[in-house]
Amino acid sequence: MAVTLRPATRDDAEAMAAIWNPIIRDTTITFTTEEKTLRALRADIYLRSEARRPWILAETDTVLGFAGLAPFRDGPGYARTLEYTLYLAPEARGVGLGSRLLAEIEDRAAGLGARVLIGGVSGDNAAALAFHRRHGFEIEVTLPRVGWKFGKALDLVLFHKYLS
Repeated sequence: MAVTLRPATRDDAEAMAAIWNPIIRDTTITFTTEEKTLRALRADIYLRSEARRPWILAETDTVLGFAGLAPFRDGPGYARTLEYTLYLAPEARGVGLGSRLLAEIEDRAAGLGARVLIGGVSGDNAAALAFHRRHGFEIEVTLPRVGWKFGKALDLVLFHKYLS
């Protein structure tokens, strides 16, 4: 499968929502409970592009996944630490596409001057926990029961990776 990685445009909001909203609606992969609207996604795509942190899409003839960078916390003291998000369509999982997106995000973060990359993972998401370990992330802390979804308390596992 020939997959292209490219920055998202506002025209990609619908494809991103088609991947993200079922994850929001049906899983504990994210603690978010409000689905993404096209208007909000288009605005987010624009703002991230302006900040030189665009969403990166993986696509063949359709969008299969996306990843993006955001500040870890507000304030200049955190300027060299970024947090990333990565989501894949169900049919794109387990074939190495997440690794390709992560490598692209790591390169972009380093190019922006980041020294540390943070990944926040639901304690329920065994696949993502293993993915982070395989890619050289270390568990910084597990915050027990800080999330809540579907009537269940959920752990948040924060991973970090030092970028060279």
